[in-house]
Amino acid sequence: MNFSNNRPGLKVRAAHISLAIASAAAVLTTGVSVVTAMPVQAAIASDVVQALKLRLPKTPIDALDCTSFAPWCEVVSGETLFYIDEAARYLFVGRLYDMEERRDVTATRLLELNPDLLTAGAARAAGRSEVAEQPNPAGKVQPQKVDPAKLPEEGAILWGNPKGVKLVVFSDFQCGYCKRLAGELLKAGVRVEERPISIFGAASRRLSESVLCAKDQVKALHAAYDGKPISSNTSCKEASALDANEAFARAHNFAGTPVIVRASDGAVLHGYRDAATLRRFAKGTKGEGR
Repeated sequence: MNFSNNRPGLKVRAAHISLAIASAAAVLTTGVSVVTAMPVQAAIASDVVQALKLRLPKTPIDALDCTSFAPWCEVVSGETLFYIDEAARYLFVGRLYDMEERRDVTATRLLELNPDLLTAGAARAAGRSEVAEQPNPAGKVQPQKVDPAKLPEEGAILWGNPKGVKLVVFSDFQCGYCKRLAGELLKAGVRVEERPISIFGAASRRLSESVLCAKDQVKALHAAYDGKPISSNTSCKEASALDANEAFARAHNFAGTPVIVRASDGAVLHGYRDAATLRRFAKGTKGEGR
């Protein structure tokens, strides 16, 4: 098969059906776990695996699912994943969202693969080959750090333990993992400087403005996560500071939420963490990001 061509035609797929079981067996012998729902999918999966071997020879392929998100195939490579079309021509590295359920599908899968994996790891899905992070001379990946002092005072909601270590959290009030993180932050006993960004578009922006313009921002923040109505002005001076939050997020490639920044030194964690991990991270102890 010429993998530079577009999606295989119907005749090609029809010819594949009679060989589907053999194709699936051939794929499995390569050490790749394949999810298939019907015979023709096995043939498609076989073609995709062979194309990946040719085009990304340095990237190990551990599992392939061409049924859940058709016409995209989900490719698992170690603890990361990416997506490729069934013709094996276009590769998509990033985050897949379910608009109806308002759910980050990629984040869910990554956490299934490895509960300690950074949610933003999908942005480095081809990491062992062409899209790898740059190592330092010792061969270790440099952790990301930012300067939260560059953010204005406006655009943030302060809540949590006033005597706790401060963590700056970039969130979207329509993000399920952000809601779960809020509960863990409360249990961790930290001081939270929450800065909304609009990952889910205009609706998220309007919701963030409502929270910032509310008389009781903290109450409004938790109401937003619970899906409850918020009583506030339609606009206020503080709402314009959301632009600074989003500009900061873009400048540092915060492609999803939540993102947690330690205020003391700007160390960054991407994705949901439990209370114990947050406490370690806040204190800067060994194993803080795990």
